[in-house]
Amino acid sequence: MSDMITADLVDLDLSAETKEAAARSLAERMVAQGRVTDLEGFLADVAAREAQMPTGLDGGIGIPHCRSAHVTEPTLAFGRSAAGIDFGAADGPADLIFLIAAPAGADDAHLTILSSLARQLMNADFTSALRSVRDAGAAAALIRGDETPGEDAQGAQGASESASGASGSPSGASDGAKAAASATEDTVVASGAASSDATAADTTSAPAAGATAGSGERPFRIVAVTSCPTGIAHTYMAAESLENAGREAGVEVVVETQGSAGFTRLDPAVIAAADGVIFAHDVPVRDKDRFAGKPTVDVGVKAGINRPAELIAEVRGRAERGEVTAGSAPGTPVERAGESGEGYGTKLRKWLMSGVSYMVPFVAAGGLLIALGFALGGYEINKAPSVMEHFVWTQADSWAALLFQIGVVSFGFLVPVLAGYIAYGMADRPGLVPGFVGGAISVTINAGFLGGLAAGLIAGGVVMAIQKVNIPVALRGIMPVVVIPLVSSAIVGFLMFVVIGKPIAEVQKALTDGLNGLTGTNAVLLGALLGLMMCFDLGGPVNKVAYTFATAGIAVATPSDSAMKIMAAVMAAGMVPPLAMALATTVRGKLFTQTERENGKAAWVLGASFISEGAIPFAAADPLRVIPSSMVGGAVTGALSMAFGATLRAPHGGIFVVPLIGNAFLYLVAIAAGVCVTTALVVVLKGLRKPAVGTTAPGTGSGAAATAAERKQPVAA
Repeated sequence: MSDMITADLVDLDLSAETKEAAARSLAERMVAQGRVTDLEGFLADVAAREAQMPTGLDGGIGIPHCRSAHVTEPTLAFGRSAAGIDFGAADGPADLIFLIAAPAGADDAHLTILSSLARQLMNADFTSALRSVRDAGAAAALIRGDETPGEDAQGAQGASESASGASGSPSGASDGAKAAASATEDTVVASGAASSDATAADTTSAPAAGATAGSGERPFRIVAVTSCPTGIAHTYMAAESLENAGREAGVEVVVETQGSAGFTRLDPAVIAAADGVIFAHDVPVRDKDRFAGKPTVDVGVKAGINRPAELIAEVRGRAERGEVTAGSAPGTPVERAGESGEGYGTKLRKWLMSGVSYMVPFVAAGGLLIALGFALGGYEINKAPSVMEHFVWTQADSWAALLFQIGVVSFGFLVPVLAGYIAYGMADRPGLVPGFVGGAISVTINAGFLGGLAAGLIAGGVVMAIQKVNIPVALRGIMPVVVIPLVSSAIVGFLMFVVIGKPIAEVQKALTDGLNGLTGTNAVLLGALLGLMMCFDLGGPVNKVAYTFATAGIAVATPSDSAMKIMAAVMAAGMVPPLAMALATTVRGKLFTQTERENGKAAWVLGASFISEGAIPFAAADPLRVIPSSMVGGAVTGALSMAFGATLRAPHGGIFVVPLIGNAFLYLVAIAAGVCVTTALVVVLKGLRKPAVGTTAPGTGSGAAATAAERKQPVAA
């Protein structure tokens, strides 16, 4: 860690009162040393990581950290606060603050060294020494491992000189530091009587060695997996905590740390011999099915740090009772893509979005093919005979009919794919068959898009219920291939045909009739509402609801005029945010950071292509100004598009499908109006913002941080 922290990156009198101010103060030191290129961009990345989960730890420790494109090299800054700063720990404020900055592409060796700090923080002697040290150089040396916690703190000046001499020489680290780095291998074993100086490599090769010296009884064996969103700190701290608790309890604990530097899978023999499993994680456990069939405790990573003894006792109790929990089974696609502890509301949203995400490519392909068919052959092409019966290679109408008929077939998959992949998101591959069957039935009985939603949820729920039944071992092999598809399809088919299909079809018909009857003020208000939704979360769930609502209306061979107006309004509004951000960075570049100005260049193309996500970098950096401004502009565009009577048969394409748009000129006027409104609001709101004291206003190149960087001196806290 010799080149990651120096005395200039240490503040033993950190005066910040909030975690944001503490991060800014320490980050300014990194900027002054040339290790962070964009202060505001880096702090936004730190805040985004903090929003995922507080980084405060019991014992008075705060460890904000992130990987960021604004970091030039792995860097660690340390601050000590006399008053304490709230980082969200259960036991109160933190007085030891570590800010870890890793480049977006940090190499494995540096991340491994960073993880060694996390393990040191579990050592009470180490944290006690940091609280008593009186010199910044000595603190840096202690963190690097040049000085051990047991050395006399009176030699602070000598330690400082030693630190400066060793800062460029990794070989100057003590044997203890080398052992700490070695202990960060991705697979670590802690045995009941194993020597504390043993490295991970030594114990991995013989996990049970010395565990029961002098005892003939086999020890209880636990395998564990730890992981956190960044994979730098909490991952390794939880591993160290579990290992220490295992030693105290006389239990063998083998930990697989799934960190940023990758991970080494536990030996299958070690997993097979384990009596229980502990998952301490905040991101999905990779290859979770390896641990199936064992008593399992599944908690967040902070539980692994704060109460490891309780977790070990809990998994031992479950093993004694013969409990094999669902937590040891493979996760569903939604669980593998989500975070630990998500509620049913969040899961429901992700299940629905799973279906929508698989459906959208069918919408785009089918819709564009149909639109091209109309463009080549006119709106009467839907009455052309099948190309199987009549196709002339030299006639444009034949090619138009071919494109149209391929598009219609593609559209025919929309509802089955939607239902099938909702069920897939809930129950994995066993949900596909009943989901597709239920979706196809929805098409058959004219229950449409709503029927597909219901069929997917029912299919997933039925499969999940079947999977919870305790099946004899002899029958488990045929369950996913025969039993689950048979039983679930029969149940879903019965419910869709006999019980809920007809009511849903009636609701679908009422909605369709209502849309067809929209005129005047009602149509304009609907356009404004859809514009607001498209710009609310820029490609997120609300955006997708509006988009799916529009595409469902045109997912037929002959959509109504109202449905095509809705599709036009939705696409127009979705183009506004990225185009507006691109224009704003062009006309008032000084209000934006250099990174944002670069993103603005790409936003021109993304916005023109109807990719609302092009505005996400701007919204993430300044949501309170960008999102409301985008929503106002989107509402203006949606309302104008409906008022102008613009129609669109294609579900995607942006300006590249303008020839397929009805009233194309007025449609472009509506988009331009929304872009101008959003740009004006963003410029005004950002212009009213006052830069914080001691920071650099975006684009000005002045301020305390920039001045300090020029002098290569740390900014005063």
